[in-house]
Amino acid sequence: MVMPRPRLARAAVALALYLHHLVSAIEVPLDLPQPPTITKQSVKDYIVDPRDNIFIECEAKGNPVPTFSWTRNGKFFNVAKDPKVSMRRRSGTLVIDFHSGGRPEDYEGEYQCFARNDYGTALSSKIHLQVSKSPLWPKEKVDVIEVDEGAPLSLQCNPPPGLPSPVIFWMSSSMEPIHQDKRVSQGQNGDLYFSNVLLQDAQTDYSCNARFHFTHTIQQKNPYTLKVKTKKPHNETSFRNHTDMYSARGITETTPSFMYPYGTSSSQMVLRGVDLLLECIASGVPAPDIMWYKKGGELPAGKTKLENFNKALRISNVSEEDSGEYFCLASNKMGSIRHTISVRVKAAPYWLDEPQNLILAPGEDGRLVCRANGNPKPTIQWLVNGEPIEASPPNPSREVAGDTIVFRDTQIGSSAVYQCNASNEHGYLLANAFVSVLDVPPRILAPRNQLIKVIQYNRTRLDCPFFGSPIPTLRWFKNGQGNTLDGGNYKAHENGSLEMNMARKEDQGIYTCVATNILGKAEAQVRLEVKDPTRIVRGPEDQVVKRGSMPRLHCRIKHDPTLKLTVTWLKDDAPLYIGNRMKKEDDGLTIFGVAEKDQGDYTCIASTELDKDSAKAYLTVLERPDRPRDLELTDLAERSVRLTWIPGDDNNSPITDYIVQFEEDRFQPGTWHNHSSYPGSVNSAVLSLSPYVNYQFRVIAVNDVGSSLPSMPSERYQTNGARPEINPTGVQGAGTQRNNMEITWTPLNATQAYGPNLRYIVRWRRRDPRGSWYNETVKTPRHVVWNTPIYVPYEIKVQAENDFGRAPEPDTVIGYSGEDYPKAAPTDVRIRVLNSTAIALTWTRVHLDTIQGQLKEYRAYFWRESSLLKNLWVSKKRQYVSFPGDRNRGIVSRLFPYSNYKLEMVVTNGRGDGPRSEVKEFPTPEGVPSSPRYLRIRQPNLETINLEWDQPEHPNGVLTGYNLRYQAFNGSKSGRILVENLSPNQTRFTLQRTDPISRYRFFLRARTQVGDGEAIVEESPALLNEAYTKNHVDIATQGWFIGLMCAIALLVLILLIVCFIKRSRGGKYPVRDNKDEHLNPEDKNVEDGSFDYSDEDNKPLPNSQTSLDGTIKQQESDDSLVDYGEGGEGQFNEDGSFIGQYTVKKDKEETEGNESSEATSPVNAIYSLA
Repeated sequence: MVMPRPRLARAAVALALYLHHLVSAIEVPLDLPQPPTITKQSVKDYIVDPRDNIFIECEAKGNPVPTFSWTRNGKFFNVAKDPKVSMRRRSGTLVIDFHSGGRPEDYEGEYQCFARNDYGTALSSKIHLQVSKSPLWPKEKVDVIEVDEGAPLSLQCNPPPGLPSPVIFWMSSSMEPIHQDKRVSQGQNGDLYFSNVLLQDAQTDYSCNARFHFTHTIQQKNPYTLKVKTKKPHNETSFRNHTDMYSARGITETTPSFMYPYGTSSSQMVLRGVDLLLECIASGVPAPDIMWYKKGGELPAGKTKLENFNKALRISNVSEEDSGEYFCLASNKMGSIRHTISVRVKAAPYWLDEPQNLILAPGEDGRLVCRANGNPKPTIQWLVNGEPIEASPPNPSREVAGDTIVFRDTQIGSSAVYQCNASNEHGYLLANAFVSVLDVPPRILAPRNQLIKVIQYNRTRLDCPFFGSPIPTLRWFKNGQGNTLDGGNYKAHENGSLEMNMARKEDQGIYTCVATNILGKAEAQVRLEVKDPTRIVRGPEDQVVKRGSMPRLHCRIKHDPTLKLTVTWLKDDAPLYIGNRMKKEDDGLTIFGVAEKDQGDYTCIASTELDKDSAKAYLTVLERPDRPRDLELTDLAERSVRLTWIPGDDNNSPITDYIVQFEEDRFQPGTWHNHSSYPGSVNSAVLSLSPYVNYQFRVIAVNDVGSSLPSMPSERYQTNGARPEINPTGVQGAGTQRNNMEITWTPLNATQAYGPNLRYIVRWRRRDPRGSWYNETVKTPRHVVWNTPIYVPYEIKVQAENDFGRAPEPDTVIGYSGEDYPKAAPTDVRIRVLNSTAIALTWTRVHLDTIQGQLKEYRAYFWRESSLLKNLWVSKKRQYVSFPGDRNRGIVSRLFPYSNYKLEMVVTNGRGDGPRSEVKEFPTPEGVPSSPRYLRIRQPNLETINLEWDQPEHPNGVLTGYNLRYQAFNGSKSGRILVENLSPNQTRFTLQRTDPISRYRFFLRARTQVGDGEAIVEESPALLNEAYTKNHVDIATQGWFIGLMCAIALLVLILLIVCFIKRSRGGKYPVRDNKDEHLNPEDKNVEDGSFDYSDEDNKPLPNSQTSLDGTIKQQESDDSLVDYGEGGEGQFNEDGSFIGQYTVKKDKEETEGNESSEATSPVNAIYSLA
């Protein structure tokens, strides 16, 4: 994979710094004697702000701690003599304080710092101190400049000389930037160049501005004013898009010529390492294009950049290879011209080998090398402790050979600081390097037992800085093994670092570095842990979502579990604020109710202390479009107009439709109506108009997200009036009372009225060709005709009319006068029972003359009089079934089986029911019962199964018994089915198991004379539950349970005694009336099985008796039979029988007041105390 150029450059810089660290010189620990070393100093060319105090930095280290002194302009600078000057403690930094006055300019000059101790003297570079200057612009009078249109022009800036040089830019006197392009542009010298002047250039003035860096001030030169003389006065807009603009203006086209630099050739000198800027500005009509070339080769690759509309060529970081001839080519359609620039690259001195500190043991040899290059070649000068080496005391162990000093058989006491000065006419270099003669055993300078963590397959480095004199040799070992680590995946460096090209899991362990010289050895351990990389395995994906939706951006991460993971989100490369609308989770980010402001780039960054990974996606939010704007009405006609609009932004979702709406101010002012719709690709439409409407229009844009806000309304447009073209629709006549007929219609709307004073001519007559028409003119859409016969037809017409005339003749509509109740009832009603839940009806229809209206339906009203089962309460609520139309038969279904019913019939018209027929009685036969209420299965042991059930909720007849079928099964295998027929009073059954492993499936049905009812199906528990049941002991037989019950009985007895004591003292206690207590209908404590029914609408019948098995069961009451007719809903058995509601009650004696039976009852006693 090819790495992008910027990333490659960053990687190269990082690698260079990394390698520099590996080969950097060995540092002498500060606890050992050593000469001074300059650690910080100000830049050579030091420009300061005159408003601030001056700080000239100079810091150094050494042992003993160095002392500092300064020279100024080559002479000793006495800091103590000047009260404004001080030196920081334990530092050589000069502080010049102007708070009490003084001129900073008095301190300009060349400063040099000297750091001394017992072992030598180190020097700083010579620091040239200058005070920043921002002089005022000289006052000058600028005359109006007259120039012919098409001629070249340059406006000179000539800014005042500042320090540093100011930044130049051109603006108008109203502070508007001057627009620049290839015709008008600013040169590097600050002048403004016009390749050719146009009339439009005179519309503003031109002022040169200079911005000074330190003072942050902008100074403005007096503006230039242009007067452009033209041959053909013209309107600017008429030529702006002309294909031959200059000829249209009468401007002569010319070949290019250079305005800067002058002539056909020039030369330029540049120093190595700085940026070279070449510039060519040409005049001509049309404005020329500039191209750049290098003679004999290509432009330097990767270093060139075109600026200022190709008029400037910048070559960054110039080197000697960039010397040569460059030429610019200016061309337009009239010709071309070339200018050659000869570039010479000179160089201030630069290091080839910078001298490094030299640490020697007594008797050792060494050398200092100072090699520099430049153009011209620099001269090398050696100094020792700040003095020329030639003037220093002779040293027999030292030999100077040009750029090298050789030391032989050095001895303690020979320490010094040597300076190398490389200089030529373009600058100088100064480097300090000390020679320190020491006798020190090895020592490890790093902390003991370091822990290094690295990501798998990454490059890493184990550091073991060390010192000793003589310089120790250092070796690395892993996990105490004897082999030295160097080669293959390992590389040991001279400074003590062990580099690994690729850290693998097997590289984990404890590494030991051992430094050895003739005086001894030292060692240290470093533990290396190799961690899994952090990877985003599912990152966010680009999404397109609608506004208000809930997008989710995934960020599922895999990382080393021993490292703390931090997940952060960026939006558009800035930290994302997680508010209430966003939820950050471990594996993603959810945005609730996404809005337009949420659109952008989202970046998930997963990071640990060692590495990080990121993934980015773009979220596009689709919004409703912006409203259309700038509505315009054109092509005005009698019945049409053209509406044009400018579309709004579609907000990432294309506009699919435009809806044009209108509003009129006569009939419904302020109410907008849809007029028409158009595709989203158009922005103009011809609208059809109606007469006599004062129109105002607006437009709504629609996309997949929704509709925009309406546009601002257009101007109004009034159309002329005309007679109506259509009549009202929806005309009908119907009686609201027995002696009237109401005529109604849908009125015309605002676009149908066509004129003022809209009214309606209403005409009617009885449906008889010989009858006469009656008429009435009204303005409301309703007219009532009174004193009409009962239900007779009428012919009706409604015609629209305005002040311009009448609409065409309307159509005739038939209406009817009001109805009256029917006068007769159906006769000869006959009933035939179809089954236990349905009957068939026949009847004799009434004569049509007796209906007195429109026949709607025949109705059969019926109600359940009683059940054929004794002691069963039933609801007598009346229900009905409808038989629409003129018919004489029908079916009533969904009846209760085994019941007595009554029925009567009526005929119905629009007015209501007629008289009722004779009441008929009929019974319904028995049906099959519903399933038993429940079937419970208990297994006290593995040999028996106990079944218990309850009667069916709906017996639907007299129960004759139960049918029990059961079979054993084990997985997919089933045994044969066994059958037991049980009596109607039996509700328990015990099964002796023949197979303790298999489970059993039971089918239980109740039976009447009609047949078996619906089955209830249950299965015995699984073996696990059986084992539990076997080991489970009946709680009622446990001693602790019996003791608990005795304690409760004792407590009740104490409460009763308290009650008797209270009563004997005349106390009164509330006694609960039995009929107000709602007991569970299945409560086994109610020994007689009776209970109170609490629904006042569903009272039980008096003198009720028990059922066949002697038990009483409560039935829920649901009296709704409203849907027994056709299309109704209800609860039914599979055979269609209605699931009836039954309620029974035993005879009981109600107790009243405070009788003793009530008082002595434990239950009532508890309620009394409550």
